[in-house]
Amino acid sequence: MQDAFSVIYHVRSTPKEIAGRAEAIALEQSVELPRAAVRDPHIAENILARVESIAPLGDDQFEVVIRLARATTGDEPAQWLNMLFGNTSLQEDVLLADVAMPEEMLAAFVGPRFGVEGLRKLVGAEERPLTCTALKPQGLSSAQLADLCGLFARAGIDLIKDDHGLANQRFSPFAERVARCQVAVEQANAETGRRCCYVPNLIGSPRQIAEQVRLCRELGVQVVMIEPMLVGMALMYELAASDLGMAILAHPAFGGALRIAPALLFGKIFRLFGADAVIYPNYGGRFSYSPQTCKALAENLLHPWGGVKPAFPVPAGGMQVDRVQEMLDFYGKDVILLIGGSLYMAGDALLERSRTFVENVQKGGAR
Repeated sequence: MQDAFSVIYHVRSTPKEIAGRAEAIALEQSVELPRAAVRDPHIAENILARVESIAPLGDDQFEVVIRLARATTGDEPAQWLNMLFGNTSLQEDVLLADVAMPEEMLAAFVGPRFGVEGLRKLVGAEERPLTCTALKPQGLSSAQLADLCGLFARAGIDLIKDDHGLANQRFSPFAERVARCQVAVEQANAETGRRCCYVPNLIGSPRQIAEQVRLCRELGVQVVMIEPMLVGMALMYELAASDLGMAILAHPAFGGALRIAPALLFGKIFRLFGADAVIYPNYGGRFSYSPQTCKALAENLLHPWGGVKPAFPVPAGGMQVDRVQEMLDFYGKDVILLIGGSLYMAGDALLERSRTFVENVQKGGAR
């Protein structure tokens, strides 16, 4: 098998059974037949997956590397995911840990259209870390959300996104909310000279999202957010591959429902499928990711990877303003810090707290 790539799984098994278990994964992820039933020499040689290596990880866990034929993916994003972890995702003893592909295969993916450099130019911040917050809670009217949007823009927060729970509810319909919030940010930018961006949440059926994209274009929106695990990975890919003209911020909602390593799903797959920036749970917040997982995830988003542009890591999830320097020391300047609840806790001093957040990031990033 010449034109191939490697998929890494973590498999729970006994030492006695792991060889057979690895072989079963190779068969399931390629021909879905017993080996004895594969009688065509071409298929046996060029299509049937191979077990490349098996290594113990301890506690009856093994790393299994399977070699898959590129031809089985058709260079199509959904089929590529299917070949990585289709039927095998239904087997509870297997976790999809990583993937390694040659550069010529990476070139078949769209990747980020803006990436780190493009997003920096968009908001006029070519050196420092970026800032982000979320409009919340659900239940506020479009006018109330627009007021918040204007306040955050006057404070200088680069990206002001919809909370992922904001959709097309009656209390804040998508079209009305986006129009009001976009105007609020543009007015604030005119006052301050900044280039803050409002980031609407695209969610719904493919037809609804197409209409949302059309509206965002009309209103001059420059960045949109999408939850790929809710609306479909292939849909995000299609948006990135089209003439969208807007950067994509990917949200991890529903991403914990799968047995896929976060550093792979959010760090590599989201990047390959066109996310310019990826939100994920930071360590020390209200989620359980470790510093090691967060570091690996951020490195996967940023490291040189063929011709695929780097994407911004966006650590989030219960982050506090007083942890800004800690996070900058951990991630460096190529990061977008997303803080929401810690700002809202300031109450009537929300504008001042938001300005403090921006100032802390600018000072910390200059160190």
